[in-house]
Amino acid sequence: MAEIVIKNVRKEFGDFVAVRESSFTIEDGEFFMLLGPSGCGKTTTLRMIAGLELPTSGEIYLDGEEIGQRPPSERDIAFVFQMFALYPHMNVYKNLSYPLVSQGMPRAQVRAKVDEVATILGIKDILKKPVGGLSGGDRQRVALGRAIVREPKAFMMDEPLGALDAEFREHMAEELRALHDRMGATTVYVTHDQLEAMQMGDKIVVMNNAVVEQFGKPQDIYDMPATMFVADFIGSPSMNFLNFNGKIANGEGLVTLADQTMSVPTLREGAAGDLVFGVRPEHIHLSDNGAYRGKVLATEYLGTTQIITLDTPNGEVKARIASDQPATVGETVGLGFNSKTITLFDKATGHALRSELNEGVLAHG
Repeated sequence: MAEIVIKNVRKEFGDFVAVRESSFTIEDGEFFMLLGPSGCGKTTTLRMIAGLELPTSGEIYLDGEEIGQRPPSERDIAFVFQMFALYPHMNVYKNLSYPLVSQGMPRAQVRAKVDEVATILGIKDILKKPVGGLSGGDRQRVALGRAIVREPKAFMMDEPLGALDAEFREHMAEELRALHDRMGATTVYVTHDQLEAMQMGDKIVVMNNAVVEQFGKPQDIYDMPATMFVADFIGSPSMNFLNFNGKIANGEGLVTLADQTMSVPTLREGAAGDLVFGVRPEHIHLSDNGAYRGKVLATEYLGTTQIITLDTPNGEVKARIASDQPATVGETVGLGFNSKTITLFDKATGHALRSELNEGVLAHG
């Protein structure tokens, strides 16, 4: 079992706070993503789990044991870096076998373990080659193999695919997830790429400015963002945000966009002050008789779908619609929204107010 528990972990570098009181649990066998923009604290969190940084305060548990102040050598955790960190004077076999040889493992057992890992990763044919002449993908496989061969309790991966080109990166992401599923080991993976996180992760922690903004399954984070930051960071294009005149009473809301009044989902908490109406581009549809209207400013063809940008009374909106649906620049069209897909945010705090999903259609048509 390799459950990892983070409790109120804080990390300071002098006067700079890199991580603020973070708490979450990584379950045994999960592929867990730490996601966020550069400088948000995700890599610092990973390094604290691995023991490369010690927390200023808080606790870190591995298999039920508190390890927050232990050195890396006492944590049984393997680390895979973005820049491979291979030994350039050694060939592939020696790079893979080094962790085992340094532990004093018998030569025959080392050979068997290296052969097993090389077979899993598809690199048996390059075991005698120097690592300096390998492609980026092969070097990354060797770096993964050197971590896997130890059979640690958990793997820490700091943007391991970041140095690869886009096409091969997607392929390696699929391979890495498949490898994880075969091994069933706990993996903690840092990335700034929300598509990578959604594609690979069982759970995601979204961080921003040293704070955990949201923690949960990819689909839950996408469908029910906890903050405006999460709604904006997850999704391409990101969620539309429209300021509106509205009122909240007894958990029910009425929203007025232009002259159209609409009901919205029930709320998690009351709200005072200005609110923001959030809807994702794919949850907007064109409607001939829609009461809420917008002028088409631009269209972007994406194969099966297209992104249209519209000017509305409440600001600019992007909608994702079928590529064969007519949308001409300059025309004014009706827009419809489904209440199940709407999120309301408190403008002052940026926090989402929705808790339950109502049935029904907004801006009927």
